[in-house]
Amino acid sequence: MEKSMTWRKSSFSGPGETNDCVELAATGSEIRLRESDAPTDVITITPAGLGTFIRGVKAGTLDQLGR
Repeated sequence: MEKSMTWRKSSFSGPGETNDCVELAATGSEIRLRESDAPTDVITITPAGLGTFIRGVKAGTLDQLGR
């Protein structure tokens, strides 16, 4: 059985449980991400992979994906 995880959400999401946002939990050497309104859909990534993704978003390298 999988150990219970502590999910965290951004302080920008506002108070309460009804605010839809991305949440993350650290589990050993992995980071897990989920959408709060679809908590059973979980993406697993390494800390290095998440760092690369965040740097890419900030640099705008993924902007064409939304078009």
